[in-house]
Amino acid sequence: MATVSKSPEQADVASLSAGQTHLADEARTRLGVLEGEAFLARLAGVQSDLVEALHVLYGDAADVEALAATLVRAALEATASRGEALAVLDRRREVDPTWFLAEDRIGYVCYVDRFAGDLQGLLRHLDHLEALGVRYLHLMPLLRPREGENDGGYAVADYEQVDPRLGTMTDLAAVTAAAHERDIAICTDLVLNHTAREHRWAQAALSGDPTYRRFYRFFPDRGGPEGPDAYERTLSEVFPDFAPGSFSHLPETDEWVWTTFHDYQWDLDWSNPEVFQAMFGVMCQLANQGVDVLRLDAVPFLWKRLGTDGQNQPEAHRILQALKALVRLARPGVVLKAEAIVGPDQLVPYLGAHDVYRPECDLAYDNQLMVMLWSSLATRDARLATQALQRRTPAPDGTGWVTYARCHDDIGWAVADEDARAVGLDPHAHRAFLAAFYAGRHSGSFARGIDFQVNEVTGDARTSGSCASLAGLETALDEGDEQQITAALRRIETLYSVVYSFGGLPLVYMGDELGLLNDQGWAKEESHAADNRWLHRPRMDWEAVGRRHVQRTVEQRCFDAFRALGAARRSLPALRSDAATTVVPVSNPHLLVYVRRHRRSLPLVALVNFSDHAQVVDLHDLPVDGPLRHVHSTSGDLGQAHGQVHLPPWGFAWAEAPLR
Repeated sequence: MATVSKSPEQADVASLSAGQTHLADEARTRLGVLEGEAFLARLAGVQSDLVEALHVLYGDAADVEALAATLVRAALEATASRGEALAVLDRRREVDPTWFLAEDRIGYVCYVDRFAGDLQGLLRHLDHLEALGVRYLHLMPLLRPREGENDGGYAVADYEQVDPRLGTMTDLAAVTAAAHERDIAICTDLVLNHTAREHRWAQAALSGDPTYRRFYRFFPDRGGPEGPDAYERTLSEVFPDFAPGSFSHLPETDEWVWTTFHDYQWDLDWSNPEVFQAMFGVMCQLANQGVDVLRLDAVPFLWKRLGTDGQNQPEAHRILQALKALVRLARPGVVLKAEAIVGPDQLVPYLGAHDVYRPECDLAYDNQLMVMLWSSLATRDARLATQALQRRTPAPDGTGWVTYARCHDDIGWAVADEDARAVGLDPHAHRAFLAAFYAGRHSGSFARGIDFQVNEVTGDARTSGSCASLAGLETALDEGDEQQITAALRRIETLYSVVYSFGGLPLVYMGDELGLLNDQGWAKEESHAADNRWLHRPRMDWEAVGRRHVQRTVEQRCFDAFRALGAARRSLPALRSDAATTVVPVSNPHLLVYVRRHRRSLPLVALVNFSDHAQVVDLHDLPVDGPLRHVHSTSGDLGQAHGQVHLPPWGFAWAEAPLR
């Protein structure tokens, strides 16, 4: 009889399975019979993904069977050490694995110190978030950073400690427990690509420890066929103004180390399986403090290859595939979110969309939607947004986007050349226009942003600025123009109406719900002076929060608009993050129109007016069968008559209707 040969991956899976008798006994002993069987069932479901990925990554240099067994036992240890409350939460989420995509999941993001001083202060302000309808709270970098300049907390000096200025791991566990009592999931950042040079791994490497020298990429000089000069022929610079290049010289050892971002952020070498094991241990520790969502920072940069731009390499996806398998095994209620600010075609694979689906992250940032919203706001024209958004690959089932208008970062004007040309725009000229408009250099601009990281060679520039200031509120308030104040508030509400309804978990950046403006004193803090992104990272104004209870104040008008968006979203299954979105081209260039479909509700039609003037929508332009039923809108009704819907300037409307 002929024998059928097995691939190395299949052989390793079979070998791992054959050696699981002892593991099964250990799982039942450590976890109890029921939890032990659940662990073993999860292992059966994920082990092929795990072993396949590990074989691609490390098959040429490591014993994959032994590595997989070590990682599985680490997952078992993490499962055994979680508390009862987290075990219950995991079980609930195993029953409802798409819990994070529900229509009532509304997100909020903040720096703890700028929102509430520290973690204990955060506990005192959960009422504000609950009033806004928040059920997902992203706390910006929490782990202990290096002293001084630290890239906003993304230069981690110790993964095992919370920044002492914010509190302790015990305080973090208290925050997650209190949030869970209010059904608020907690997200925090995990920097995978690099550590601070002050991290104990880096310091051990600097002192010559051979184990930790293999954690990073060192070079004796810049030359040679695989030296820094060879790599930099194709690498792009992330911060060309204040951190040019991708390598930094170490005077202590007279060698070079890979530093994609800043000279104090040393890139980890993920081709070393010991790095993988160490970072999985960090993930387990955070999960066992009650963190529900891990935002995996800078994932496109994880794998390096000569002759490429150093991003989106196939092995980066395999790293995430293996990490996802292990997280599903150890803490099945924990969600992974990819911080990958890349083009749409390169982004959807981070959600597992390959020729054959492979689970990676559960959420990814919808950067393209954010850029299209600001482009439409500046041009008063939604044709580019319609063109770009209608041709995207959807997120795979069970995954979703994180939608947002602003975040802690700058805006990079990532407009695809083919989309710009399809609507008659010169791509370079349009990107230059957007940068000029939002920096206030264009005539008629209402925006108060500033340039970030101008590329002197290409002329490209990114933009810093808060949502409210970019939308014109700062200008309107300075001029005391009530009509323009109303227009700016409507722009903010309309931007967020798309964020709340286009398809994804909506994320409110701290202060947007109150119309907080740019922080004009951002440069007074010495560690911030070289980075103007602190312009749009103000401290929370709690006096402004109090004014949300005072009628006709900017804060009251803004907050109530956000709260109404949230209430409407929670009532609509069609606004689940995993419901289907279809962009509908219409004849009016000022309008963005899309339809949301979910099998448990009528389709929802969203109409958005990016114009200073009222616009009319003809029902025959829409794929509807009959009149629209009003759900939520700027004006409180549709103004529906004679086969038309009337939208006010910078207005939107959500309506239900059967489709043709």
